[in-house]
Amino acid sequence: MLQILLFVFYIWGIHLRFAEAEIKLVDAEKCLVWGAGIKPDVSVLPARYFFIMAIDKNGQRYLESAPLNFQVKIKGNSPHGRCRSHVDVIDRGDGTNIVRYTTADWCDQVEIEIRYNGTQVAQSPYYVRNKVYSEKCYCPQDLQLFMLHNNCPNAAADKQIMWDLHSFKRVNFSAIRENLMKRYNQPESVSLCHYVVKQQQIWRQCYGKYTGFKMFMDSTLLALSRVALLPDMEFYLNLGDWPLSKKGGQQRTSGPYPIFSWCGSEDSYDITLPTYDLTESSVENMGRVALDMLSVQRNEHPWELKEDKAFWRGRDSRRERLDLIDLSRKYPELINASITNFFFFRDEEQKYGPTVPYVSFMEFFKYKYQLNIDGTVASYRFPYLLAGDSLVFKQDSPYYEHFYSKLQPYKHYVPFKRNLSDLIEKVQWAREHEKKVREIIHNAREFVEANLLPQHIYCYHLALFKEWSNRLVAPVVVMPGMEKVQTSYT
Repeated sequence: MLQILLFVFYIWGIHLRFAEAEIKLVDAEKCLVWGAGIKPDVSVLPARYFFIMAIDKNGQRYLESAPLNFQVKIKGNSPHGRCRSHVDVIDRGDGTNIVRYTTADWCDQVEIEIRYNGTQVAQSPYYVRNKVYSEKCYCPQDLQLFMLHNNCPNAAADKQIMWDLHSFKRVNFSAIRENLMKRYNQPESVSLCHYVVKQQQIWRQCYGKYTGFKMFMDSTLLALSRVALLPDMEFYLNLGDWPLSKKGGQQRTSGPYPIFSWCGSEDSYDITLPTYDLTESSVENMGRVALDMLSVQRNEHPWELKEDKAFWRGRDSRRERLDLIDLSRKYPELINASITNFFFFRDEEQKYGPTVPYVSFMEFFKYKYQLNIDGTVASYRFPYLLAGDSLVFKQDSPYYEHFYSKLQPYKHYVPFKRNLSDLIEKVQWAREHEKKVREIIHNAREFVEANLLPQHIYCYHLALFKEWSNRLVAPVVVMPGMEKVQTSYT
């Protein structure tokens, strides 16, 4: 009954907004358009994208979806006639839209046409001077030029990169390679790969029992090499969950070994890369991935219809996740949490089960509050939660991803203690402070737009690799036994 009433009020609200819209019309010429996707000849990404902000006749931005949809077309010529493209307009529900698109071939005489109610928007049509190439084309630019075209900051401007590299001012792999392998060549417990990039070719040799995740770094390096000329370099990549280069112990005498990982921690020296999950969603944007940092911003669940509860689904990969089930049973009016699969605590399934079916990630956002709790290490869903239109509660953790150091608690998310002891108090606070909650959500989305979209993931890798290559003092050579990673491009 409550849901029906909410729906009625929501529909009534839409009618009111459309009535207001007769007065507060979108002014197509005043709308704002920005983003690298407007210059696809110099910014080459798997899916180009740009933003549209709806502005009314009074020069004020819309704070909800515009009454009508923006229409976007990519025009031009290709070897097969008209330029073949696929366009996806993502309404974020706050007066802004993300437009992303792909091209199947190279295209020239390209025009990007944006219309609202038949009228050209802002400076539309946008004429592109040079040929536009598909991301699958092997068309690498000079590295510095790519970074300039995509507004990539240098490594010195990123405090996480500089912190991760501060212990590795000069790296001589010829001197440390043998001892590094003695330390980490433990096939039953450690899986890692030694990568070499030499004259745009990628080579690797992997060690350990479980090396399947090498496919993610293979894909990343191949994608980067298609758009930019990579520096010659070598590095060791940890394929496991836990950071490897621990502080203390042997490190006190031998010094820390440089290991790249997808997750960092307070007690390790690991050099943190964007996670394989976030990177794949960037490399395969509008491709084979179902969830990415652009599509997750689609407004499918208006705030007025969201349930006033905290939501969580996931595996049993940490004790606190089981503790959360206890809390959700004690406070069902505040938390909806269930386990989808038991592996680590199978002997406790009877107590904390039964398992529930997986839920589409977009369905998470039917709830106003999202819970981010560590798995074996940092929970890699965090970026996607920040991009959605819900408030994120994040567990205190010694683990971090590459962007955590830029976040501020109570500005971008609400923290809670590692043992969950203050979680109920925090959820109750959120229910009583909706204005502040909406402000935090807005800040989180601005953070995502400035730090976590595909362009930023490419930039982070390139800035880190460029700085890393400058610190290598020994010649970069392809070692005996290395396998060449086969390229794939059109």
